This record gives sequence, structure tokens and C-alpha cells, in this order.
Amino acid sequence: MGAPSVEWGTPRGRAVVAAATLGSGMTWLDGSAVNVALRTIGEDLDASLAQLQWINNGYLLMLASLILLGGSLGDRFGRRRVFVVGTVVFAGASVLCGLAPNAEVLVVARILQGVGGALLTPGSLAMIQGSFRPRDRAKAIGAWSGLGGVAGAVGPFVGGLLVDQASWRWIFLINLPLAVLTVVIAVRWVPETRDPHAPTTFDYTGAVLASLALGGTTYALIEWGGAGAPWAAAAGVLAAVAFVALERRETAPMVPPALFRDRTFSASNAMTFLVYAALGAVLFFLVIQLQTVSGYGALQAGLATLPITVCMLLLAARGGELGTRLGPRIPMTAGPLVMAVGTLLVMGVDADVSYWVDVLPGLTVFGLGLALMVAPLTATVLAAAPDDNAGIASGINNAVARAGSLIAVAALPVALGLGGDAYADPVAFDAAYGDAMLACAALLALGGLVSWFTIPRRLPG
Repeated sequence: MGAPSVEWGTPRGRAVVAAATLGSGMTWLDGSAVNVALRTIGEDLDASLAQLQWINNGYLLMLASLILLGGSLGDRFGRRRVFVVGTVVFAGASVLCGLAPNAEVLVVARILQGVGGALLTPGSLAMIQGSFRPRDRAKAIGAWSGLGGVAGAVGPFVGGLLVDQASWRWIFLINLPLAVLTVVIAVRWVPETRDPHAPTTFDYTGAVLASLALGGTTYALIEWGGAGAPWAAAAGVLAAVAFVALERRETAPMVPPALFRDRTFSASNAMTFLVYAALGAVLFFLVIQLQTVSGYGALQAGLATLPITVCMLLLAARGGELGTRLGPRIPMTAGPLVMAVGTLLVMGVDADVSYWVDVLPGLTVFGLGLALMVAPLTATVLAAAPDDNAGIASGINNAVARAGSLIAVAALPVALGLGGDAYADPVAFDAAYGDAMLACAALLALGGLVSWFTIPRRLPG
């Protein structure tokens, strides 16, 4: 498809970043906004607790299960093309979510949203990697990371605002104009890129096994204690073993094993899993703690997370530039450690919370660490993979991030004895909240240590 030629700071460069950010931002926005709306959705649709869990987790389950397939399809058939298709599917499913007459339809629509998100998410980053000149990629990825991170962090605020001032349905319906704008920009401005060495055959068996491995494992965690959970877990483990064995023998594997022979690529993904597991769990537990224990409304709980948004918006691109100057090891070590300190600072959130003392300082420190770490991490993952594999490399890293968050959110409540109506019980939830924050801080500290001992001081090239 020709050498990457898009330059940073040009109209086309800004358009590529805009399309990629709008597309991936929709997925992050929905993923975080729904949390603050779940109670209202349950009351409006007369949904059970299990249905509310699936409204949230059905989306994440499909996203984690299929995102590798999305990256592989983009490398083969064109990253822009698959990105646009995913955006259209996501928009259509969002409309169905917004019009859902009952909980069952909403669960199905959220699952369809996950399918669209799995197609567009890896393509958003792969378009940047495949389009920009090598010397401009760090800045472009930093801008994408910062703006995309804002979408995820601002989600609780947007969700709370829409729930309190309009309707929870607008959390989904707002995606339609955003998707139209995304598709127009992508078709008009984003160059098509793909792997010129992509095989003529496709690894369908690998795609199915990867989906079963991720889907079975996450389903088992979500339904922990249920009759089907052991069977789902066994199916997930068996599928994972079969997937690894198949990919080693496959002439055109969906996930090239050679990628994981690179120590930097493997270490970056291990660190991603730890950090994003903690990130997802911190936001999940904190938003519920503020509403269930501290008595915050949906909008108040959303506004409480605003410091993370501000830090990402103002500093994520700078974090990318810092990583370019210093190398990735320092920001990828310091970022998670700073986030761990911020997590410990919000342990004091309780029924007598003071926002200015118990919430603001901790979330500001947490946001600073996140902004320092995100862009260097993304750049390191992509730099460790050949350009021809940018789509699948991005898909792997996104799958690891989403799976880490999903697994933590599903597993931590089980580990802490939370279940059933305990999510709405102030006494029970408050008793588990402190331990949850300690566990998240430990995950973040471990992520920093992994970076220090495994990530190189400088990236090649």
C-alpha cells in the first residue's frame, strides 16, 4: 500500500487522529457511562440484578472475545474498511439500545455493540500506525491516547448528566451523530492500509478458538457460582490450549507466535493486563461507593471522576513526547506507581466523604500517573511489532486491556464476598471497598515493577 506518508500537524494528520479518536472514543464512552446509569435502567425496564450485570458485561464480553478477530481482519482486508464497518455496526446497535423496550432486547443490543466495537477498536490505532511517518507516530499516538482516555474517563460524567437531565437512552442515541461524523472523516481523509503480505487464506479456526477462550473465561467469572460457570471455565481453558497449539502449526496464523517471542511485546502486554485490570476495578468500585455509601447522585458520581479527564486531556500527549525523549521504561514504571498512590488516597471514601479531601487529591494523582503511562505503553507495543502486523498487535493489546478490566471487575467482587444485593447494601459494600482499593494498588505496583525489569530503556529505530 506504499510507505506511510501522513505528517503530524497537517490537515490530513489531524483528520486521521480525529477519526480514530471518535471511533474508539465511542466504545470507551459507552463502556464507562453505562455504569452510572444501571440503577435507573433497572427501574425503568424492571430488570433483575442478573440482567443489569449482563447489560454491562455482555458488551465487554463480546469486545474482549472478538477484538483479536477485528485486528486480523483489518490487516488483511484494510484497516479503514473494517474500522468503518465496525463503526456502522456499533451505531446501529446503539440505536437499538436506545429504543430497547425491555431488558432482554437491551442485553442483545449491547452484545451487538460489542461486535461493532471489536471491529473498530483495533483499526483505530492501526490506522495511525499505518498512516503516519515513523517519526510522527509518537505524537499522533499520544494525541489518540489522551483524547481516547478522556472519552473513557468522561463517560461517568456524561452518563450521569444524561440520566439526571434527560434519559438513560441518550447514552446510546448520542452515538449516532458521532458515528456519522466518524465515517465521513474516515472515508474522506484516512488512507487505506493493510498488510501487503497477508495470506489468501484466513485462520477461521484460530478466530473461533480465541473467541471461545476469552468468552468462556470471562463468562465463568461473570456467572461465578452458577451451574454453568465450571463448564464455561473448562471450555475456555481447553480452547486456549488448542489455540496456542494451532497457532504454532498454522501457516497463516491469526496471532503470529513470533510477536510474543519479542520480550518487549510480551512484557508490555503483561503490564497492560495488570494496569487496566486495576483501572477498570478502581472506577467500578469508586463510582458505586460514591452512590451506594456516600449518597451521591448519578451526576455527582460522574463529576467526581473529572480530575482524571482533565489530566488525560492536558497531559497525555506530553506523556508521549516524554516517552520519546526518555525512552519507555521510566514513564511505564513511574506511571503505574503514581496511579497506585492515587488509589490508596481514595481509600478514605465513605459515608462522611469530603470530596476535596477524600476524592479530588487521589483522583488527580491517579490521572497524572495514567497520563504519564498511556502513550508510551501504546507506542512500545506497536514498536515491538512489524508495521504489517499493526492491526493484530493493536488488537492483542486492546484485548488484553479489556480482558484485564473485565476479569478484575468480575473477579474482585467474588473474592471480596460481594454478590446478589450486596452491590446496593451500603454496609456490605463499604466493608469490601477498602480491600478492593488495596488489591488495585497492588496490581498497579506490580505493573510498574514488570516495566522496570522488562521494558528497554530505548525503543529500536
